[in-house]
This record gives sequence, C-alpha cells and structure tokens, in this order.
Amino acid sequence: MRYKDEDEIKHALGIDSWRNLSKDKMIRFVAMMPDMGTEVALKIVEQFPVFKDFALNVVDAMKKSHESTLSANKQSQEHVHRAFQDFRETLKNELDKGDLTWEQKRELIEKMQEAVREESQKDSENKRFLDGALKKVMVLGGAALALGVAFVGGRVMAESKDSPEETLEA
Repeated sequence: MRYKDEDEIKHALGIDSWRNLSKDKMIRFVAMMPDMGTEVALKIVEQFPVFKDFALNVVDAMKKSHESTLSANKQSQEHVHRAFQDFRETLKNELDKGDLTWEQKRELIEKMQEAVREESQKDSENKRFLDGALKKVMVLGGAALALGVAFVGGRVMAESKDSPEETLEA
C-alpha cells in the first residue's frame, strides 16, 4: 500500500483539511483508495458528516467528466472523418480527370488506400480509448461503491461493539 496515513493522502491531494476536498479531488481520493489501507480509508470517511452526499457528488462528478470526455472525443472523431472524407474526395476528383497517366492514377489509388488504412487505424485507436475510458469509470464507480460498503460495514461493526451483546431468543 502506498498511503499509510491521512497526512500522506491529504498531501497527495494538495489539501490541508478534509473540508477542502473539492469534487475533482473527491474523484482523485476515490481513485487513490486501492492504495490505502482499509483502516485509513474508514478513518477518513468517518470524518465526512454526510457520506451519502460525498458518494453522490463523486458519482455525479465522474458522470460529468466522462460525458465531457466522450463529447470532446466525438467531436474530434467527426473532424478526423470529415478530413479523411475531404481528402478522398480530392483524390477521386483527380482520378476523374481524363489526362492522367497510368502511373499517376496508380499513385492516387495508393494514396486513397493509405488514407482508408489510416482512418481505420484512427477508428481502432478511438475504440481503444473509449474502452479505456469506460474501464476507468467502472473502476472509479467500483471504488466509490467499495468505499460505501466499507463505510457502512465499519459503522455496523463499530455500532455492534458499542452495544451490549444481545442474547438469542428461541
């Protein structure tokens, strides 16, 4: 485990107090959780007055961040595809000219084939990017869920230690 105590975590987040934990830093905090000991994570979470609000804010911030990333990616992909389409159209117009030699036509066809390969490669890169982005959201969501479960479990264990043992009635 990388983080041994609260001070190390606060330092990594660039905050002096848990009151300074912004939504962006909440997401970082949740992402750091796998590198924290359960006891340390529980101790920190117990300091939040309303954990439910914290968890909802984290999930909401993750959703907005993911949507923003996907939107920017979509616009970028559309721009790339338009640029390749324009390039192919230009090559096609050149091919339609009747005064080209066989060598010139072959060169234009090769450029068109190369453009199709490059566009296909960009599409594959985009799919890997989207897959990676989805995995990050799932990991962060899972970490938030694990945090919630750990928090509730810690509370239940603490409450059961504080209350006198009850006898089982048959």
